[in-house]
Amino acid sequence: MATTVVITGASAGIGRAVALEFARTGCNIALMARGVERLESAARQVRQFGVEALPIPVDVADGDAVDAAAARVETALGPIDVWVNNAMAAIFAPVHAIRSDEFRRVTEVNYLGQVHGTLAALRRMRRRNQGTIVQIGSAMSYRAMPLQSACCAAKFAVRGFTDALRLELAHERSRIRITMVQLPAVNTPQFDWARRRMAEKARPAPPIFQPEAIAPEIVRAAREAPRELWIGHSTAKAIVGAMLLPDLGENFLPWQDNGEQFAEPRASTHADNLFSPPPGDPGTRGRFDNLACGKAVAFEPAWLRAGGLFLILGSIAGAFVAGAFVLGQLINEARNKAVAEPFARRRARGQATSNLDYPRPDPARRQTRRREA
Repeated sequence: MATTVVITGASAGIGRAVALEFARTGCNIALMARGVERLESAARQVRQFGVEALPIPVDVADGDAVDAAAARVETALGPIDVWVNNAMAAIFAPVHAIRSDEFRRVTEVNYLGQVHGTLAALRRMRRRNQGTIVQIGSAMSYRAMPLQSACCAAKFAVRGFTDALRLELAHERSRIRITMVQLPAVNTPQFDWARRRMAEKARPAPPIFQPEAIAPEIVRAAREAPRELWIGHSTAKAIVGAMLLPDLGENFLPWQDNGEQFAEPRASTHADNLFSPPPGDPGTRGRFDNLACGKAVAFEPAWLRAGGLFLILGSIAGAFVAGAFVLGQLINEARNKAVAEPFARRRARGQATSNLDYPRPDPARRQTRRREA
């Protein structure tokens, strides 16, 4: 029997690329999103691989609707084996410029949407004591970015929720697996759909990756279920940097042109996807094909914590040694400066500052002066 995979946010971007990658491996796909036109288009692409596709229009912010959609999936395609929580809405703006209803909406989609999907999956997977839940996060689950406070808060919340659930499943000795995939910047339509209050169009902070480079790693995460999977060197560096040197990132990021802006004026009006799906069917990619990489490397944090433990500890020790050396040098320089300044002032007034400033007296002349005295 073919594997049944549910993907939220499956009508475009990463979700659509992941649906096509799972279909390529022979899985039946249930696609959930709000945009009916894009859902039908994605379903047609999935069926080209000879598998079944079930498009279901649903807003993940509605928990009851998500649960009803899950029941429909099991009726049409059979037991759910994999559930991928991917739906996302975004707003790019300073904190003071975001309304409370916009914060609430981003939280309902990006955080509660993953909670609703997880609960719907658990209700069915617990009966069989098997299945895999994949949470789609990003480096922003560890490192906050300016102008994306609402999204960052939701990403942090998803990570906390996922970690807590993982502990509960381990305590129950459950065979249900849960994994979280932390993504880099990806070339998706999200940056044209996101609500924004900036003078320029939004863009992902480079390096940027194509959705087709990300999708196989998400499929891998569903197959192997590591605790977390970090995709891209930029993701690994951001997360490890946030763990080891948080102040450095906080001092550095605000000077990087806010990280998420583009030197191109935005249109006076644009349709965003915060409260309703925008029209059109852009597919998987956004407008950054000329900047995006077609390959991505994935890292498992378990490897970093185990196989790379000595490397990390060595790096920390080296940083402390280097810091101590630099601090010692600064202290010595400060001490030398403090000692030298008084002598410099005396020399400027024509006063001797040491025996080296003037020739030493001739001993013969000293004896002559004593006899004369």
